This record gives sequence, C-alpha cells and structure tokens, in this order.
Amino acid sequence: MTVTREPPARAAGDRRGRRSGRGGAAVLNTVLGLLLVGGAVGLQSLGLSENDASAPLTYVGDKGQEVDARRFTVRLDSVGAAKAVRVSRTETVETDQVFLIVRASAKSSLRPYHLAQPVLLDAEGRRFAATDRVDSAKTLADKWVQPDIWVSGPFFFEVPASALPDAKVVFALPGSAMPVEPYAPEAEIDLGLDEQAARRLAASPQDVYSLVEK
Repeated sequence: MTVTREPPARAAGDRRGRRSGRGGAAVLNTVLGLLLVGGAVGLQSLGLSENDASAPLTYVGDKGQEVDARRFTVRLDSVGAAKAVRVSRTETVETDQVFLIVRASAKSSLRPYHLAQPVLLDAEGRRFAATDRVDSAKTLADKWVQPDIWVSGPFFFEVPASALPDAKVVFALPGSAMPVEPYAPEAEIDLGLDEQAARRLAASPQDVYSLVEK
C-alpha cells in the first residue's frame, strides 16, 4: 500500500492552492456524477437494464478454430483427461472425478492482456470454474497475451463425467475495475465431445498429467 503525505504548508498561497485542488476535485466528481446519471437515463431510454448493458458479447466457435473476440483471439487446441495432476516434484493432486485438461492458444489485437481463468459450460447450463487445486501460475492465465504473438498453455477443470457431453469452454478477460463494462467480449468454444466421445474420454484418462519440466 502506498501512503501519500501532504507536505506542511509554508505560505498562504500554498494553502489556497490545496483548497483550489479540492474544489477542482469536487467539480470533477460532480461532472462524473452527471455522466453516470446521463448514462443511466440513456439505458432507460433504450429499454436496457443494467444487467442487459453489462452482459458479455459472446463470439462462438469450435475446437481448432480461431475465435476472434475483437480484443483477443483464442483457439482451443486439445482436450484431455487425467486422474491426477503432478504440480511439482513433490506434489500430485488426485480427484475422484475427472481432471479435464484444456490446452489453448491466444493472441491479442492492440495491447497485452492476461486471460481470466475460463469457465466450463455443460449441456444443462451448469457453469464450472477452473480448479483452484492447480496454481494459476501453471496455466495460460499467467502468460501475457500479446498482439499478433500466439502463446499457449493449459487450463484445468475438476468436473464429474456427466458434465463432459456437449460442453463448451468460455474464455474472457479478467474483470474490469469499472463498475460496468458494456458488452465485454468472451469466446465460447465447443469442446467437440458428443455423448460417445465424452464417455471414451472419461473412461480412459491418463494416470498422471505432469506440469513438472524435465
């Protein structure tokens, strides 16, 4: 945390300058307030609720396709399954369900970004967050996604086998610091797993997927 200390006043002019700065901040706050009110009125006049305005703009595609979400482009390269993930030379995490391993590549359009941890969306509309049992530093979320430079890496989900058929993975940018970001982009990509393919994947996972460099 950074603490800023105001220097002691040396003259009346200094004090007036600080008072003037506070007045300028008050004017700025008033202007921002009016803009927010105007934005709310604009949404109402368009018949949009705040939830409507903050809904993401979704770009869809299939495994192997480059899905352009304007600010970033992502491609789902491969899908696998494992009973356990070796996260270090001394630690392996196991599951009674399935570790779904999604390998993806991404690039940005204009500036560097990090991707957020993705979400798995199953055929029933259930949403599964990426597992927190594998450190995000081991995933693609830790890498800078740069303009026109492809970077690749895995993501991990710990899910029941019933979530695999017709599942999709949703990629997005980390949450904005702004209260509402209208139509933030996301890419929804089909894993390409029908009932039969999902059953085969869940029935024959590899014993251990290793993240340890040899």
